Amino acid sequence: MEDLTDVYNELIMEHSMNSYNKRKLDDATISEIGHNPNCGDEITLEIKLNGNIIEDLAFSGHGCAISQASTSIMIDTLKGKTIEEGREIIKTFIGMIKREITDEDELKKLEDAIAFKNVANMPARVKCALLAWHTIENMLNEKV
Repeated sequence: MEDLTDVYNELIMEHSMNSYNKRKLDDATISEIGHNPNCGDEITLEIKLNGNIIEDLAFSGHGCAISQASTSIMIDTLKGKTIEEGREIIKTFIGMIKREITDEDELKKLEDAIAFKNVANMPARVKCALLAWHTIENMLNEKV
């Protein structure tokens, strides 16, 4: 039987190499650049809102496998959610990475994004995993 960590690692690698979320969104409502000066990761995140629903998201840019996969999985996790549900998921993900939220039931709402749980043990990678999440948090807080 496969170890859960192996499944998570495969998921991260799959998203970092073949992200169907890495594209241009022609009719984006909001667009913002996220940049991590420590390692040079830079993404442009685009959201299309339909009322209170996060209808579509996409990203472009470059970065390490963790930042690219985290961005792609975040998009899968947030697409179709309300803005409030999105904010709650974002808060939970950031809390998980900072080790402030460890309750398994609470973490279930992260869906595949729980794959990044072990990043909390790798301080040099935390900012990589959080880049897109902080960017979308700013977008939703400032512009919505």
